[in-house]
Amino acid sequence: MHPRPTRREVVVIGAGAVTALALSAGPGSAEGKGGLQPYASYWFPDSLPSGSPGDGVHWRSLAKWRPQDDADLPFNKATVPLAPRFTPPPVNTTARAGQARVSALAAFAHTSGNPSQGSDTADHYALTHWAYLDELVFWGGSSDEGLILAPNAPVVDAAHRNGVPVLGTVFLPPVAYGGQLRWTEDLVRRGSGGRFPLADKLIQVARAYGFDGWFLNAETGGGDARLGAAVRDFVVYLRERGTGLRVTWYDAMAVSGDIAWQNELDDRNAPFFRAAGSMFLNFGWSRAGLAVSAERAGRLGRSPYALWAGVDVEARGWDTPVDWDAVVPASGPHTVSYGFYRPEWTWTSLPAGGRSPAAFHARDDRFWSGEGLDPTAPPAGPWRAPAASVADRSTLTALPFATSFNTGHGTGWWERGERLSDAAWNHLGLQDRLPGRRWVVRTEGTRPTVGFDFDDAWRGGSSLLVEGAPTAPATVELYAARLPLSRATVVELAHRTDAGSAAVRVELAVSPRPGSFHHLPAGTLPGGGRGWTTVRLRLGALPHGTVHALGVRLTAPDGGTVRWRLGGLAVHDAAPPAPARPGRVRVTASRRTGDGAAELRLAWGASRAPVRHYELHQVLPGGGRRFLGGTCGHAYYVAGLRRTAEEAATRVEVRAVDELYATSAPASVTFRW
Repeated sequence: MHPRPTRREVVVIGAGAVTALALSAGPGSAEGKGGLQPYASYWFPDSLPSGSPGDGVHWRSLAKWRPQDDADLPFNKATVPLAPRFTPPPVNTTARAGQARVSALAAFAHTSGNPSQGSDTADHYALTHWAYLDELVFWGGSSDEGLILAPNAPVVDAAHRNGVPVLGTVFLPPVAYGGQLRWTEDLVRRGSGGRFPLADKLIQVARAYGFDGWFLNAETGGGDARLGAAVRDFVVYLRERGTGLRVTWYDAMAVSGDIAWQNELDDRNAPFFRAAGSMFLNFGWSRAGLAVSAERAGRLGRSPYALWAGVDVEARGWDTPVDWDAVVPASGPHTVSYGFYRPEWTWTSLPAGGRSPAAFHARDDRFWSGEGLDPTAPPAGPWRAPAASVADRSTLTALPFATSFNTGHGTGWWERGERLSDAAWNHLGLQDRLPGRRWVVRTEGTRPTVGFDFDDAWRGGSSLLVEGAPTAPATVELYAARLPLSRATVVELAHRTDAGSAAVRVELAVSPRPGSFHHLPAGTLPGGGRGWTTVRLRLGALPHGTVHALGVRLTAPDGGTVRWRLGGLAVHDAAPPAPARPGRVRVTASRRTGDGAAELRLAWGASRAPVRHYELHQVLPGGGRRFLGGTCGHAYYVAGLRRTAEEAATRVEVRAVDELYATSAPASVTFRW
């Protein structure tokens, strides 16, 4: 077995000391702001620690929580439903459908520092590789902040848009790191009629906030068989009463009540596995232990793929030594599934001052797709990226579909190619559905590079950039799909070349049958960059039925180096009418910040038509607009509204945005200085 940190060392890094992450707390971050800023909710089960909380930390009791008293609930409530998804044929011969899956335990900030609706920095873990994930755990919890952490709305909305359920965390830490056995006893205390009141609260929180279940991590020592049985019964109750909620158990507490990491499924933790939906095995697993665990799961009538073999990548990322053939053998059926602990290493390990969005996504693509960034041919080597073993999934099954390749963070905001804000931002709820396979390029010549770029966009904060000197036509396959194709179906593209680029001939690549593409001319863009061009293509001449894949084929007719951007891609039949105007907007709270600005809490009524999200703009005295932010919900926190030209009042507009990015007429509110 290769050396690895002890579980307790991992716990310190992963929870109580998560504040040691290099998370910016400067003027551009939401962390440390007082006033009206809402954050993701966190609680102790019931009794609170002795002493006083640290700056910015609020100690709360889950036992006393009521949704009607939760002033931050409108900002934390996710609204995007969990999308159905399908598994397209794997893009390589080693990835397998219906076998191993991937879970991830990711910390987006420390427990008390997760802004409810993003913040004014692009320095953020903007996870986009949802296609390989089966479950995301919003990781956190610490003895000096709170032990129960609910996911924030942007993460849940982005995950749900891609068909990935999100779990909150219940973390009962080791005694050595502040854990107190009374918190475990508080959690599993019984009420009248054999009820578990705090299990009912966990169910109520998940329903009210719109996420999918709980990751249970009990590591506080000192328990006995009585407590072990109570915890098991608590898990049974949580799963049975929380119909449809997912529950994942972490391999720490044994049914005897003591803390004994088994690193496999055995008699000491099997009662918890039977009670929960899945179990995350501790990191010290062995090849023989996983094989026995898979066999035991089958004897219990459960899938072996409901076991996650823990892979700790927090410290070393893709340099982490892993016995991959113990989990996902290159030949033969996979043994179990696996779970990444802290894959945000791709973000946190970037050097200070070097965490640009583009740098992060280049590293994140390598983590999930492999060093060659070509999932059709995953490289052989010590790091087996998920694309090499796990079949990706897609949610593209219905029209209309549109994307502007917005990753959920950026250094500005564009609408129809016009930059409406120079402010950095992050909000994963505004993230588009992005290509799941990064990057499939078919060519007989030189392969161009493909990636997200943040210097220019058609809409949102980023666009897709293809650059290189192609010596033959290159097809970039973007989306696996099952979209209906009829005589009325059209595809719209917004694209451009950059300054210094050679001319580019563009064709839309459409697959009405798996494995074959039709190419529809979309025009030749002249070299040198002359702004954005939009084109509308009818697909009526293609065989009707289903679109199985979408992409583009690029050719440099005159040779040379190209820099071509795709800013928007939309597929629809008859375009729906523009969404209805939102309901009345009101300022529910405001505070002057002392620097000539104000922070606001806004709320509005839902639009009557289906809405993808809402966007907010400040109306400038000359009639222009400044982008303030967006959300999938019906409430928004404006961190810093700045008056212009000593105006006496500032108008803020809220627009509903549909799936094709059509916007409603604005509803507005005026804030008087």
